[in-house]
Amino acid sequence: MTVTSPADLTIHEAVMLLDEGTLSSVALTEAVLERILTSDNDVRAYLTLMPEAALEQAAQADTLRNALRTSGASLPLLGIPLALKDNLSTRGVPTSCGSRILEDYVPPFDATVVQRLKRAGAVLLGKTNLDEFAMGSSTENSAFFPTHNPWHMDCVPGGSSGGSAAAVAAGEALAALGSDTGGSVRQPAAFCGLVGLRPTYGRCSRYGLVAFASSLDQVGPIARDVNDAALLLSVIAGHDAQDSTSLPDAPLDMATALCGHDLRGLRVGVLVDHEGVGVQPAVKRAVLAAVDTLADLGAEMVDVQLPHSEFALAVYYLIAPAEASANLARFDGLRYGYRAAADTLEELYNRTRGEGFGAEVKRRLMLGTYALRAGYYEATYIKAQQARTLIRQDFEAAFAHVDVIVGPTSPVTAFRLGERLADPLQMYLADIFTLPQALAGLPALSLPCGFDEEGLPVGLQLTAPALEETRLLHVAHAYEQATAWHTRRPNLTCSN
Repeated sequence: MTVTSPADLTIHEAVMLLDEGTLSSVALTEAVLERILTSDNDVRAYLTLMPEAALEQAAQADTLRNALRTSGASLPLLGIPLALKDNLSTRGVPTSCGSRILEDYVPPFDATVVQRLKRAGAVLLGKTNLDEFAMGSSTENSAFFPTHNPWHMDCVPGGSSGGSAAAVAAGEALAALGSDTGGSVRQPAAFCGLVGLRPTYGRCSRYGLVAFASSLDQVGPIARDVNDAALLLSVIAGHDAQDSTSLPDAPLDMATALCGHDLRGLRVGVLVDHEGVGVQPAVKRAVLAAVDTLADLGAEMVDVQLPHSEFALAVYYLIAPAEASANLARFDGLRYGYRAAADTLEELYNRTRGEGFGAEVKRRLMLGTYALRAGYYEATYIKAQQARTLIRQDFEAAFAHVDVIVGPTSPVTAFRLGERLADPLQMYLADIFTLPQALAGLPALSLPCGFDEEGLPVGLQLTAPALEETRLLHVAHAYEQATAWHTRRPNLTCSN
């Protein structure tokens, strides 16, 4: 790939130029803002832009970089322009979650991961579009507008972190943070030809991430290559006392993760139970070719099965909506967010939530509330939690024999805007391969492994045992270095 603008650089390429002094943070940020100006009227990745603040941060980064040169110190993301999914709290900046009910909400604090990006020197460009409260697989459920896929403007970018993925793919940010509840980092990364990483549950703090489903939500990076994803993970990971689900600090050996192309001695489990779930032929061909590449790199390929994963869709759509029903109860028109005009308290609740929430959020809240009702709780929610345990045990059994598991990220490539809106089940099936890892709390990564006949990217998903992100990144990096899929960029043809 020939880089025609600094906006198309990876983070590590940009850092090298910044360190050499051949590129300034201001020039880099200006290039990205110019790309946003020329393309985002069509892509529509951003809900909120902060150009003045970003340029001010970039100027400060240039000054700091010159000062640090004399001391030999450095900051890993100094002067790098990044984007944030709009369900991450940002002090003084609107955080809408893609919902009318929070349209005017401005948090008084930063999410922990945002604080860590700032401490690492990042330049924050703005907040990206998402499915309302992260409930969706296409970013069409945003209350404001849908986001378009830079590879094909008539297609969705995936969801719910579709704005973050589209921004990175279009060169409107060098990388971005998203959140992954059932696949919302990995699936849009696959649809947009990027690397998307869901860390082990508890690896990254959820403090300041507006909750959808608390036992599932995790923050994760969306980047142009594995190196950048690893760098972002190393910045945002780590224990946080403000998050009761945050795990104690566990080592992340980035040097090991990104060294060497040799996979000899590694056992890679290949999922064989994908028949009957509508895998697109082009997806199957690309994934099988990727399996051959891993074998060529020396890995031993072993067929594995996850027999209870067939229940993952049903399990997820009981557990996640049930937790959402509890989490979104706080949006009642009394404390913050949208407040409807009403004469009685009951009318206030009904009108505020009826007018403030969109159709998909209402659908999931009704599902979750039903699952938690007396008389249904044992037959639905408890059964789903029991099945979740079986899914986790399937992974434990598989990892007794293999080091990582490989398969498709999504059964399909990006579908057309509007194609699945009237059929929720078909929309939910786009995440069929990303739900089991979320339910089991495991780290998983999607990276590009090919394209379909229309030039749309195909994603390969790798899964590792809990807290084995180093192993996951090592295999992904080895595959990436043996192929060139990650170097391709969409040919943006914008109206502006």
